[in-house]
Amino acid sequence: MSFFTSEYECKLDAKGRLVLPSKIKGNLPEASGNELVLRRGFEPCLILYPMVEFKKIYSKISGLNEFNEEYRKLQRNFFRGNATVELDGTGRFLIPKLMINYAQLAKEAVVVGMGNRIEIWNPEQYNKYLINDPGEFSALAEKYLDT
Repeated sequence: MSFFTSEYECKLDAKGRLVLPSKIKGNLPEASGNELVLRRGFEPCLILYPMVEFKKIYSKISGLNEFNEEYRKLQRNFFRGNATVELDGTGRFLIPKLMINYAQLAKEAVVVGMGNRIEIWNPEQYNKYLINDPGEFSALAEKYLDT
């Protein structure tokens, strides 16, 4: 199982390539090799999965009953925004133009480790989705982590 954490300020080059931070790259499972899956997030960001982690989600979504309309909508919208990307020798990968536009990426990006996946954000958009009130953060933690 992969474990990614922390946030990193990164730059995209003129061709739309992003270098993965070394701590993120170092936590990629060997079983995935240099192949990753990039998809559109539910928020205006991109999600990067090691192939091993993506296959778990793929199994769940592709296993849904194709005769159910809601399942088909989920499958269509989940799979339409995916791309397989490969890390080069320096740990870079190319982000497709449509995905750059979706996430509103320009020269800078914030890369965030999210446990089994990595989020890639436009810095301004990222800040809009963060909790700025410690009380709200505490209430969410209590609500979902109280055992």
